[in-house]
Amino acid sequence: MITRVRIKKDEKGMLSMSPLSITFYTKHHCPLCDKAHTILEELQEEIPMEIQKVDIYRSDELIEKYGMMIPVITVADEEIQYGQIHKESLRKRLLTIDK
Repeated sequence: MITRVRIKKDEKGMLSMSPLSITFYTKHHCPLCDKAHTILEELQEEIPMEIQKVDIYRSDELIEKYGMMIPVITVADEEIQYGQIHKESLRKRLLTIDK
């Protein structure tokens, strides 16, 4: 299996690996969210990523925005997948991101 790694040059021109920064919108007592988080953790073994979990109930704005969609996975404020998360299509999508 081939795993893509995001390689960037830092401010000194040195090459470094950069993990994806994933925001995972979720809530308590959400079976779909639990399943999606498991999928993200499995993909994290092959795709370098940092996962930030955000409980939508911490903000009325997030409840309004994502309440009917969760779980929601975003990268750089772009919604990558939501609702029923599919591992293979998520893997393919994450591998195409150059962030």
